[in-house]
Amino acid sequence: MKRLLSSHRAKLAVSVVAIGVLSGCASVSLEQNVNRVNTETTGFTDGQLSLAQSNQEREQRAQLAAQLLAKPLGQKEAVQLALTNSHALQALLAQGWAESADAAQVGRIANPIFSFERMVVGDELELARSLSFGLLDLLTLPARTGIAERRIEQAQLRLSAEVVDRVTQVRQAWVRAVAAQQALSYARQVFESAEAGAELARRMQSVGNFNRISRAREQSFYADAATRLATAQHQATASREELIRLLGLDEAQGQQLQLPERLPDLPKAPLEPNTVGALATNGRLDIRLAQSALAGAGKAQGLNIITSFTDIELTARRNTVFDNAAGTRTEPRGFEVAVRLPIFDWGGMQRDAWNARTLAAANQLEATVRAAGSHLRESYSAYRTSFDVAKHYRDEV
Repeated sequence: MKRLLSSHRAKLAVSVVAIGVLSGCASVSLEQNVNRVNTETTGFTDGQLSLAQSNQEREQRAQLAAQLLAKPLGQKEAVQLALTNSHALQALLAQGWAESADAAQVGRIANPIFSFERMVVGDELELARSLSFGLLDLLTLPARTGIAERRIEQAQLRLSAEVVDRVTQVRQAWVRAVAAQQALSYARQVFESAEAGAELARRMQSVGNFNRISRAREQSFYADAATRLATAQHQATASREELIRLLGLDEAQGQQLQLPERLPDLPKAPLEPNTVGALATNGRLDIRLAQSALAGAGKAQGLNIITSFTDIELTARRNTVFDNAAGTRTEPRGFEVAVRLPIFDWGGMQRDAWNARTLAAANQLEATVRAAGSHLRESYSAYRTSFDVAKHYRDEV
């Protein structure tokens, strides 16, 4: 009796361990997802990225947004406000979490199927129980887990790249809004000066001190200044509204938005190409994403070579037969193995598809690496040109 009890306990322990091992597949949580993005984009989010899931968290965010809007909004504060207040950014985080969860599901094993049958034949009653699961799924679990981890990594890298892009848009929109505000102030001063000059020219012509050509020149300058003022007013409104959209402000918050009167001073010297190149190369999310996609495609191709041919299902059976006439009870046990036969479909198209995906991923990686240097040179040229033009206007104009 003790041996039988020990045997049952051993089987139970083995079952518990097996369930624990199988449940320890690739998984991801919201905290892991957000922490990974904060780590990858620390220079953009400053570790402040989070997803609000409760009313209390949303109220805290609303209070922080009100504090930020209570004073002129700097560029750093604009990014913080977007991370706190933008529902579009919150949707981006939630979608990234969903993609990571879908990727983790690839590494999970399908649940076993339990079936129960009750058969009555004359004086016999037969109860049949069976438990079925995919044997091939179990044997390929390590490979499936590796594929899932790669896809989780890809989802997190894509999310990081989208967050970087969104924060960059906020920074650029803030610069455009403040610059447009400055340009509007300057255009208004020019208009007022031109208006006064045109009025003075009209009066001087009326008393004979100005000829028609001189007055026409002043009138033309006044008309041009009025046109430029109208254009500057629209540009200031458009750039401000663009910033409001990126910050996720509602109508009341948009009216509270205050911007500095002028842009910050230029740095003493521009960044050198070598410095920019080193910083950009170390943080190229697009290259890392392409590398992860290629590695994931290779792993999936290796798994597909097996699964495209066949599938194996293992079923454990236990029956209980009651013979009422003889007064006996028997419990036959056994197992079944079901194999899918590759008669009509040998999986050739599936293997061709995965070969094509791997080839596409390899070429995409090479294209991304080759384009990275070109994009960097173009971006640095735009940065240096903007710096030189701003310096020229500051020092000469």
